[in-house]
Amino acid sequence: MATAPFGVRLLVGAAVTAIEETRKLPQTILMYPMTIVSQLAHLVMKMQQDVADLVNKGDEALDQLFPPKDEQPEWATFDEDLDGDRPAGPSIDGERLTEGRFALFTGGEPDTIDAKPFTGAMPAEADPPEIVAELDYESLTLAQLRARLTSLRVADLEALLAYEGATKSRAPFQTLLANRITRATAR
Repeated sequence: MATAPFGVRLLVGAAVTAIEETRKLPQTILMYPMTIVSQLAHLVMKMQQDVADLVNKGDEALDQLFPPKDEQPEWATFDEDLDGDRPAGPSIDGERLTEGRFALFTGGEPDTIDAKPFTGAMPAEADPPEIVAELDYESLTLAQLRARLTSLRVADLEALLAYEGATKSRAPFQTLLANRITRATAR
């Protein structure tokens, strides 16, 4: 096959490309708005990064010219500044119970410093009510107790509330039991 001159090949190639692009035009037109939005978002993010870099460089330069003072305002107090005499919160064997998602639901004896006396509490040396053993109350989570509350009588609820107040005094458990007693007696 003979080779066509360069100019002819160039014109034929341009014509074929124009035809291909014309066939893709309906799909390309639909994509243009998204392409423009994407490029605009990229441009804005790049500009924000450049501004942040300039601010960081400015901070570094100002820190070298004017070193920061490590002063703490008089009104600011932090946990590290508090006396070591007072415990910071509830603890079992010296471990803080404020760690983790379920810190409120951890067992153990309450601290005597912040513990509020329960008015209807039973003596600690008294035997637990029958309902405690029947439900295996000590091992129940808050959700498990909530699921079983509807089947209990008001007397059983009051016994559980008194037992909780005399033993662990967990606020979520006491609130749940008190609310259930209120709803049950309102009927």
